[in-house]
Amino acid sequence: MPITALYAGFLSILLIILTFRVIGRRRAQRVEIGDGADTDLLRRMRVHANFIEYAPYALILMGLAESMRAAPLLLHAIGSILVTGRVVHAYGLAQTPHIMRLRVAGMVMTLTAIMAAAVSCVVLALTHGVGF
Repeated sequence: MPITALYAGFLSILLIILTFRVIGRRRAQRVEIGDGADTDLLRRMRVHANFIEYAPYALILMGLAESMRAAPLLLHAIGSILVTGRVVHAYGLAQTPHIMRLRVAGMVMTLTAIMAAAVSCVVLALTHGVGF
């Protein structure tokens, strides 16, 4: 699954960046657990958590679609939209105050990628005969 692997690699780099942003703020504020009532740490934690809530699910769907021989162009479109959406959302939410239009655009792109991957999986599964 080289196409899914490509986008998983891009998303993993973003995950590491978001993780280091949380770690850096924890160290700076000496917060071991929770958010320590630090709004910047809480914001960074939410950016990271939101990423974790959506990216893996999208990648699983992409991988399943790729395993059923989805068109490479479709997979690249889904992956590109997903990565762009996650970057845009993370950036918009990370700002103080957050930039709502970027948050919304990022979520629309993310959910579009997930929906496209989900529909692809359903269509491909039905095409390949799911065997009831």
